[in-house]
Amino acid sequence: MDARLRFTYDREADILYIDTCAPYSEQESAELGDDVVARIHPQTGEIENLEVLFFPHGSSAATCSPSRWSRRCAL
Repeated sequence: MDARLRFTYDREADILYIDTCAPYSEQESAELGDDVVARIHPQTGEIENLEVLFFPHGSSAATCSPSRWSRRCAL
């Protein structure tokens, strides 16, 4: 994949954002697992953004292997 990843952490909301582009209103959202939300391109179905909730304290995504969700995540 050619897109660069941008990592942003919102300390107040306790959310880690992983973006290939800026989020936009047309994106669809899907929960990939506990505390991980994907924002999906409406035409291609590709994941463009991930939101890891409660990072790093309470998220299961913070402790899981990236291979656990790499099947669904083109990032």
